[in-house]
Amino acid sequence: MSIAAKLPSILIANRGEIACRVIRTARRLGLRTIAVYSDADAEALFVEMADEAWHIGPSPARESYLDAEKILAVAKQANAACIHPGYGFLSENADFAEACAKAGIVFVGPPASAIRAMGLKDAAKALVEKANVPVVPGYHGVEQGADFLRAEARRIGYPVLIKAVAGGGGKGMKKVDRPEDFDDALASAQREGKSAFGDARVLVEKYVLSPRHVEIQVFGDSHGNVVHLYERDCSLQRRHQKVIEEAPAPGMSDEVRAAMGKAATEAAKAVGYVGAGTVEFIADGREGLRADRFYFMEMNTRLQVEHPVTEAITGLDLVELQLKVAAGEPLGFSQADVTATGHAVEARLYAEDPEKGFLPSTGKLWALRFPEGESIRIDTGVEAGDTVTPFYDPMIAKVIAHGATRDEALDRLGAALGETIVAGPRTNLAFLKALTEAQGFREGSFDTGFIERNIAALGAEPQPLDAAAVAAAALQLEEERQADGLLAAAGRSDGEARSPWLVADGFSLMPQPALGLALLVDGERIEARIDWHEEGARVSLPGHEIGEGEHEITLAMAERGSYLALHRGRQTAVALFDPFSVDLDAAAGAGGIIKAPMHGKLIALFVTAGEAVVKGQRLAIVEAMKMEHVLVAPRDGTVTEVAGEAGAQVAEGAKVVVLGE
Repeated sequence: MSIAAKLPSILIANRGEIACRVIRTARRLGLRTIAVYSDADAEALFVEMADEAWHIGPSPARESYLDAEKILAVAKQANAACIHPGYGFLSENADFAEACAKAGIVFVGPPASAIRAMGLKDAAKALVEKANVPVVPGYHGVEQGADFLRAEARRIGYPVLIKAVAGGGGKGMKKVDRPEDFDDALASAQREGKSAFGDARVLVEKYVLSPRHVEIQVFGDSHGNVVHLYERDCSLQRRHQKVIEEAPAPGMSDEVRAAMGKAATEAAKAVGYVGAGTVEFIADGREGLRADRFYFMEMNTRLQVEHPVTEAITGLDLVELQLKVAAGEPLGFSQADVTATGHAVEARLYAEDPEKGFLPSTGKLWALRFPEGESIRIDTGVEAGDTVTPFYDPMIAKVIAHGATRDEALDRLGAALGETIVAGPRTNLAFLKALTEAQGFREGSFDTGFIERNIAALGAEPQPLDAAAVAAAALQLEEERQADGLLAAAGRSDGEARSPWLVADGFSLMPQPALGLALLVDGERIEARIDWHEEGARVSLPGHEIGEGEHEITLAMAERGSYLALHRGRQTAVALFDPFSVDLDAAAGAGGIIKAPMHGKLIALFVTAGEAVVKGQRLAIVEAMKMEHVLVAPRDGTVTEVAGEAGAQVAEGAKVVVLGE
């Protein structure tokens, strides 16, 4: 009997690219697909792809995608045979898995008992220790007093990691190098754990030197079979968030793979695991990967974001396997049948600004284009015209490349990133491209601290003016302005056909005089000068002179009189300067206005009006995408105004605190 005969319909209790990913496989297998969506996702790609879609509430996740009762009510009304939770949201919620079973709906995931056993890091470590799986030294107990945890950190020895026991994805995880930083890090980890997972409890463990993050993909069925599908290396991280993942792991020997695979499958068997799961290890990489130097970190009882690299090297569809196991069928293969071909690499393309500390970026996607190719795969949940909102993870897409060798896969990934076009929110595109070319990473000499150590070389800091991008936009803006002026003089509107003489290509029968042009470039006024010569136009900017067509620039119109110029993965916003749109608040504040760096929630204010502060002092904390961003005083001064209110939502650029002299 086919999977579709046993599970004729599937509700995807998730959104974005993972919802699209599940829908593709489910439709191929003949299942009726049911989407659920919030206000913010009413016109999302996954809603369009599904056979039917149901509205479940407002944009905040807690009022929609995390509302188990609403989702189950829709599943019953829509006659869903099974629910796929994707990752995040309810995917590792044991209560939700149990509620599905009580409602007679198959939960595409492990049993609730396995989720509970592995859901809390402290309990999971204790459990796998009994199965002889090595764990990182640390404190994994129930005592949560700050004084006690501080003493444990001193006993373990710095540096240490504070981790939310229910954490994941880097949320609620803080590295602490010095005792004097422990209290602030503990409070932040507790807040993030409470916000993201509803649980403020933490554990403290030793920070492994030269750590490599290697995880094993495991799969179990209800007939007692458990196998692993090779490993993935996820060591390229920033603030414990994975950036680039690959399979297999560089430098992995058959001996170490066998040891890690055995440990992972033993951990899965210890909890009667069924379905897709990932056992994550931290390895001491000072002398390469060794069988006696890796430690259990946690088990993710769900599909992982990076699962496509495993699919690329094994040729297996992991979502299809999930559905097969959920339908009660055996896996149909043994460990000896699992083989790997070539190498695969995945890059996470995010709406974030590497030049501003990787702050999340929101807004409309004015242009979005990905390359196509047999060895390239794009997993995305958005398309041009969509909006990246502040409510959810800011991922735009996963770009995956496969090759016969690691070098070939990295070359293909780098080329694909170079051909990708994103205009609108800031992205990490140029940063990802730089990573694929970074010497240490290419040579396999890297660990989880690689990005932090090479942050400047990777371009993740304020960059100089991209004069070529500004010049290309300036020429386009001036050509449009001239053309519009001639149209107006001829009594025509933009909607009317233009004369061939008005083509905006800089052509003129007579030499044109030099022209001054006032521009607004990424919010700052810049004076440009355009000169026309026989060989074409030249644009002069402070310290730069660029000829027309000297660089390959992609221009995306954001609105009339404004362009987003894309050059080597970076984006520059260029518009004609409008003297009537000056930020009077900023001008009056003389740099003393501290604004929200992104849309989010103002979760803490540490100062009041009249209070004296010193440079670097914490003023407030803004939470966005369930991560905390601390606002600090840019100089010494006195607080003259507190414009924000703790607990309130703030827009990007909103005034929070004002400093006087």
